[in-house]
Amino acid sequence: MATTPSTSRSNKTTSTQNIKTRLCIISDTHSHPLFAVDDKSHAFRHPLPTADILLHCGDLTSTGTIDEHERTFSVVKSAEAELKLVIAGNHDMTLDEPFYQENWRRWHAYGGKQDVKKARDIWTSEEARRAGVVYLEEGVRSFELRTGAKFTIYTNPYTPEFCNWAFAYEHDDDRFNPSSENTSHSKPGLVPSFSQIDIMMTHGPPLNHLSTTRTSEDAGCPHLLRAVERCRPRLHCFGHIHEEWGAERVQWANAKDGWTDFEQVETIETDAEQVSKERRAYLDVSQGSRRPLRFGEETLLINASIMDVRYRPINAPWVVDLDLPTADAKG
Repeated sequence: MATTPSTSRSNKTTSTQNIKTRLCIISDTHSHPLFAVDDKSHAFRHPLPTADILLHCGDLTSTGTIDEHERTFSVVKSAEAELKLVIAGNHDMTLDEPFYQENWRRWHAYGGKQDVKKARDIWTSEEARRAGVVYLEEGVRSFELRTGAKFTIYTNPYTPEFCNWAFAYEHDDDRFNPSSENTSHSKPGLVPSFSQIDIMMTHGPPLNHLSTTRTSEDAGCPHLLRAVERCRPRLHCFGHIHEEWGAERVQWANAKDGWTDFEQVETIETDAEQVSKERRAYLDVSQGSRRPLRFGEETLLINASIMDVRYRPINAPWVVDLDLPTADAKG
């Protein structure tokens, strides 16, 4: 059951090696603005929950128009967070320039071709930098917070090809793992192994985890699942499959405590009334909580899609209190 958070950020050092850090996680906002603060019927309302880090897992827009980028940038910029990390998704086609140059007429033949440089500049401008906004592409980055926490994040906007949208890869193309004879060899997004990554943020889900569509198809990526299990981050957040908003706590096979045969998956239950009232679904897995996350043995998986399958913004941001290593511990 999700528990009630305090009203302010929690930045206490929970051990000499870790710092309790609050994250606000959203995805698939599709350029929808925040609802008014007094609109209690929507959890996605002003202001976004206060956090140390805001994560947006992609699908910033519907079809990547400049106006849509500007609307979402305004939402992200307004968040009270020191660091705001953003990736694209398959709908953000103007951020996938080669794809857009070849396919723009499909969406923008009547409205006019969009300026891909302007779209990217919105997220990489000096205004964005001053607001703490960092646009991330496929790869690995490290950041240090004012609290002394330092973390490494793997990000990837790509998802398995579906109906010719942006940031796509073929289903047999393993972007995430070392090459094998059964997969192709493009490796621009190789995921490091445990214990190099604290957070993974991808647009799409891994296979079998918060990845089932309304037609009962598992749209998750098996290659990504292997990479997450090999990497074993503290947190893996994503979106893409709107109908699977939620969270799971996964204990991996071969964990130290002897659960060696298969992974254990626990669905995180939430109270809809409480979530609506507090405009967030909250989970505390830091040291001092009822059940601290065991790094290397467990990973918290979160599908943070704000839109439901009918593109209604009915879901809430996730807020997670999580231990991140200190700069000294990270080295």
